[in-house]
Amino acid sequence: MLASLFLVPFAAAVWLYYFSAWRPAVAAHGELIDPPRLLPAIALSLPDGGTASPDVLRGSWSLIYLAGNSCAESCTKALAELARARLALDKDATRVQRVLLHTGDCCAPGFPGPGDEDLLVLGATGAGGEAFLALFPRAPYGTASIYVVDPRGNLMMRHAAADGAQGLLKDLERLLRLSSIG
Repeated sequence: MLASLFLVPFAAAVWLYYFSAWRPAVAAHGELIDPPRLLPAIALSLPDGGTASPDVLRGSWSLIYLAGNSCAESCTKALAELARARLALDKDATRVQRVLLHTGDCCAPGFPGPGDEDLLVLGATGAGGEAFLALFPRAPYGTASIYVVDPRGNLMMRHAAADGAQGLLKDLERLLRLSSIG
C-alpha cells in the first residue's frame, strides 16, 4: 500500500500523457511562434536618415508594431497601449523597448510626439528590409499585430493589436519573471 501511494500517481500521469487526448492548457495569451525565428542583424533606417545599429533589437525585450507607410489612428492607439503596458511593468520597464517598424516613408514631422521619447522608430526598406519583414508571420485578415522579440533577437510571439494590452502585459510579466536574459 505504501508503494501504491507513489506508483499510482506516476502511472496516472504516464497514462494521461501518452494515452489520453487531454493536454494542459497553454498559459500564453498571444500566439507563440514555433519555432522562434532569429532576426538577422541588419541596419534599419532611422527617421533622421541615418541607420540604426545592426544589434538594435538585441539586448532587451522588444515590442514591435508593424506599420505601413504611415502611422494612422489605429497605429497611434496601439503604440499608446504598448506605452501603458511598458509603464505597468514598473521596475522591469527598462528591460523592454517599444519599436515602430515601418515599410516606407513613415510619419509626419514631429513624430513621435511628446511622451514617446522611448519609442524607437525604424524603417525596413530595400531588399534587405523586405527579407527582414518576411520573417514576421502575418496576421489573418490583415489584422495589425504586436510582435515580441527576446533579447537574443528571436521573434517568439505575436499578439493582435486590437486585443489591447492586458494579455500582452500578462505574457510580458511572466516572460520577464522567468527570463534570466535581458
